[in-house]
Amino acid sequence: MDVDEQGDVQGKAPQNNLRPLYILKTVAEAAAPVTAAELGETLDLPKPTIHRLLQTLEEDGWVMRDLAGRGFVAGQMMRRMAANTFSGPGLRRERMAILGRLAEAVGETCNISMPDGDAMIYVDRVETHWPLRIRMPIGSRVPLHCTAAGKAYLATLSMPQFNRLLRRLPMTATTPHSITSPDALADEVALIRARGHSEDNQEMVEGMVALAVPIADDLGRVFGTLSFHAPVQRLTLEDARTYLPLLKQTAAELTETL
Repeated sequence: MDVDEQGDVQGKAPQNNLRPLYILKTVAEAAAPVTAAELGETLDLPKPTIHRLLQTLEEDGWVMRDLAGRGFVAGQMMRRMAANTFSGPGLRRERMAILGRLAEAVGETCNISMPDGDAMIYVDRVETHWPLRIRMPIGSRVPLHCTAAGKAYLATLSMPQFNRLLRRLPMTATTPHSITSPDALADEVALIRARGHSEDNQEMVEGMVALAVPIADDLGRVFGTLSFHAPVQRLTLEDARTYLPLLKQTAAELTETL
């Protein structure tokens, strides 16, 4: 089997014991859900083989069907492995140094989050030194509709993906400021797409504001979000916006570590 510098199969089907790995690699790198037929063509595998392997991978949670049911995307096991790899000691040291510089400059808690189903999960954070802080430890899952991180991620989805997710997304109010209607969330996401960042104006926690921007991987796909949050007693939303250039610059630095 010939493999190029990026690990792509050239001209031959992968060996039997490597086939599941190349299916996962193809699904992970795809910009959209991948059908069984597309996987078979890409990997030069017969239809019965690709369906058998996909069934096993789906049953074990490595891949899952997309909302339309026609293609395959990363499953919980693959997302968990990606998060664990992302949090590995070598990469994490560099990433935490970058995140620490941002937290020092802003003076507030800074976070890296990744999508996890209908929520975002905090995978890295640097806490503020101030005694007054909002504690959401690593591993916390927060809603998509009322957080800066969640709305930043929603704004990176294609319109078909966003509309499908919007139909099934729970939108429970956590404060009086939370967005709870699909139309209002669609308008908010359109605004985020236009301006390039998202804001949480006391939508998740009363008395807390937050800003977030997407983090892309080396292929230009959104991997997660970078955000910071602060109590309104210490930082108004207007003042928080002054850190947007630094927030975006830091997101670009994090892309270089992926």
